[in-house]
Amino acid sequence: MRGHSLLDFGEGGRLERWSDVVLARPDSRAIGRRSLAAEAWNGAGATFEGRVGGDRAGGGGWRAHRPLPDRWPVDHAGLRFLVGCAPSGHTGLFPEQAAHWSWMVEALTSGVTPDVTPDVLNLFAYTGGASVALAAGGARVTHVDTSRPAIGWARENAALNGVSTIRWIHEDARRFVARERRRGRQYDALLLDPPAFGRGPAGDWQLDRDLPGLLESAIALLRPDPAFVLLNVYTGDLDAGDLERLLAWALDGRPDPGAAGPIEADTLALISADGRQLSTGIYARIRSQTPHVSSHTNMA
Repeated sequence: MRGHSLLDFGEGGRLERWSDVVLARPDSRAIGRRSLAAEAWNGAGATFEGRVGGDRAGGGGWRAHRPLPDRWPVDHAGLRFLVGCAPSGHTGLFPEQAAHWSWMVEALTSGVTPDVTPDVLNLFAYTGGASVALAAGGARVTHVDTSRPAIGWARENAALNGVSTIRWIHEDARRFVARERRRGRQYDALLLDPPAFGRGPAGDWQLDRDLPGLLESAIALLRPDPAFVLLNVYTGDLDAGDLERLLAWALDGRPDPGAAGPIEADTLALISADGRQLSTGIYARIRSQTPHVSSHTNMA
């Protein structure tokens, strides 16, 4: 089975192969000229018309050019995931995130004894790519998302990979973090991948307004010398330097992190078939060089 391939991009669009299905969809970051002829783009199995993304975008829809299944499996980074034509214009998998998956698993396993199972908190966890990768790497994952359909999709991905150490939480991230703090829960690592805008039971989510407070509160749930903190964002309103400064601010005032490394901040990207780079998102992350991972469990 084939995995994912970025066949071409440019002129505000991207053309991708997902296993045996080719999809075309808009992408405002896909600037420049396309490499492939119009026939390649016109031969896509489906095309998304409208603006990809959240509720503010005004929506859009897929126009199928031939019958397609609701979801189909794709092999990626040694794992298997179900992808499909979601109403948002997404497919249920962000393949560039695999670079984070390997980094997180390495951070969790470096210097940790094999009989210890780390607890990872994954906020805005969507369809579970990171949760599945972390669980497959030996972690217990608390997967939090406000979308019940997304959690159902993530459960299918977990089952497809035979992982069972994921705690599924259908809840607004802000409410969940506040409740965990009242309970005195602690985690060994933290991952946040928030949207620019969203709606949930705790009210509207606005990245610029709500992220600083949530990040600070979530970091307060971490044990001393956590294995890692990773903040990933898909938005054009911030740059990697903004995230680096935000993460440094949120970490300020914690107990001495021991041998924590420097904050890394950069862009994520996909490489097209002809070697060009399509920037997709930004991130800031930090890991401990000597993580102290407790055997305490939050799964009960």
